[in-house]
Amino acid sequence: MSDVKIDKVLVSILQRRLKSITEEMSIALMMTTRSPILCEAKDFVTGLYDKNGKMLEQTENLPILSFSLGPVCEYIIKYFGDDIHPGDVIFHNDVFSMGNQNNDVAVYKPIFYKDELVAWSACKGHQADIGGCVQGGYNPNATEVWQEALRIPPVKVYEKGKLRKDVWDLIFANIRLDIVAEDMKAEIGSCVVGERELLKLIDRYGLDVFEAHKNHLFDSTEKMMRSEISAIPNGVYKGDSRVYYDGRNPGSVYEIHVTITVEDEEITFDYTGTSPETDGFVNGTYTSSASATTLTFLQMINPNIPHNDGMIRPMHIIIPEGTILNAAYPKATTYGNHLCPNNADAIMRALGPAIPDRVTAEWNELLCSLTTAIDPRNGRPYVDIGFMGLKGGSGAIKGCDGYDHIGMIDASGGVLDQDYEMFEQQTPHLLMLHEYWRDSAGAGQWRGGLGVETRFKIGSDHTKVVTFGDGDVEPAFGAHGGKEGTLNKIELIYPDGKVYKALSKDLIEDVPAGTIYFQQAGGGGGYGPPYLRPVEKVLKDVRNDVVSVEKAREDYGVVIDPETFQVDMAATEKLREQMKAQAA
Repeated sequence: MSDVKIDKVLVSILQRRLKSITEEMSIALMMTTRSPILCEAKDFVTGLYDKNGKMLEQTENLPILSFSLGPVCEYIIKYFGDDIHPGDVIFHNDVFSMGNQNNDVAVYKPIFYKDELVAWSACKGHQADIGGCVQGGYNPNATEVWQEALRIPPVKVYEKGKLRKDVWDLIFANIRLDIVAEDMKAEIGSCVVGERELLKLIDRYGLDVFEAHKNHLFDSTEKMMRSEISAIPNGVYKGDSRVYYDGRNPGSVYEIHVTITVEDEEITFDYTGTSPETDGFVNGTYTSSASATTLTFLQMINPNIPHNDGMIRPMHIIIPEGTILNAAYPKATTYGNHLCPNNADAIMRALGPAIPDRVTAEWNELLCSLTTAIDPRNGRPYVDIGFMGLKGGSGAIKGCDGYDHIGMIDASGGVLDQDYEMFEQQTPHLLMLHEYWRDSAGAGQWRGGLGVETRFKIGSDHTKVVTFGDGDVEPAFGAHGGKEGTLNKIELIYPDGKVYKALSKDLIEDVPAGTIYFQQAGGGGGYGPPYLRPVEKVLKDVRNDVVSVEKAREDYGVVIDPETFQVDMAATEKLREQMKAQAA
């Protein structure tokens, strides 16, 4: 391979073709899965990895999953050693062997070229059920992993191309919903697509050329990342954030502490000092937390950097075991993915003073819900994760308003994450309201993204409602004079009129049909003093029912007639001068 002459044009072609292959894998998976969690919300990631498990490229439909495949691939290679063969298909979800969350089940397929292992195709998606005590996989009462899920360490379900029926049946005998087996077949198919297309690529250019140009691509990407890091002033930066309520001890608060050291072209994230792990399910795994760290940092740098092993070489992540971000065996950890926003807050607070133009105001925290019961229309069990209302708005950044209701964990499909008609077909619920929430965004020279309000009527008796998230205590902070967003809230209004305000981590049993589910997902924080926002933008927001006439005056200092929507410029200028003087 040392004799191969590097063609820089071919390096670029190779990078784009690898990306294209992972996108083909993604389309294949989306079009063949049955669960709305996968085919609508696209709660999955697809990727290609080299023979050593190093990332070649990936398609990150759900960013929190985006850097969770590579560590497991390296683990699988060590686990099986020489016992890896053409036609093998391996399942994995175990959080204590580099998995990120129990419900996120991965498929790995080794790729052989002329009897030589050359790469891996892989995908990982959130499954509708994975065993454990609660259908759907989220159990706020769990204290250990066995109360959450069926653990799947690396296991071959196909060996040398032959289905291991005994292993397959053992796994799916411990999972409630038949749809999961079908969706795992779709994941296998996605990996076959990746295998087929990568082999075409290698066959076209030759293995030596592929390997040499792959290594050059890794090195080039590393140089790009080092250049981005070098633009951050050298120094040690510290940030903290809080996690409220562990699901077991009311009023409990946990600290996430990060020390970020920038030294020339390398950056280290050290979470020493973070609170110890909890006794409940509000814990992360190393992989889920490191993935959150990586994707948060990527928001602050050149978005065109290829996503391969070279990108992560200058990044170092230290997360001590036994902390809330890296719980030790056998702790419950299903909540771990949802610590991503809290982790991001700590990072943004640390780097905000160093790179203020690249760090957003804070995003609304995640507050999710899950409903599960028997659908009275067909007698079949259902599980639904309420993607319509679970995230809210992102924070604003200098020069740009925040995204209105980003949808899934740290950005996905937004307000259309869950199709309304499919929601009513897949569940017995009746959707009554789903719309942007006026005045939910933090005011600023650039305002935060809007949150949403969601209301539906529960259509099944004995329904379990599970809530898991944060943001009902502390709203998204504003930046550089911008105002904070709004708080999250979930309420159940029972048929008898009783109102139950759900906790942020809650398991509500035996909810009757006819109960109204109501959720408000808050808005993101604003950036910059609101009195500097152009009057015409404030007026446009009022006309579009994004901001009320009252809030236009109170937050932005813009006086608007509620009947004619005309701006009183004299009153506006006077009020804004008063605001400016108060802020001085």
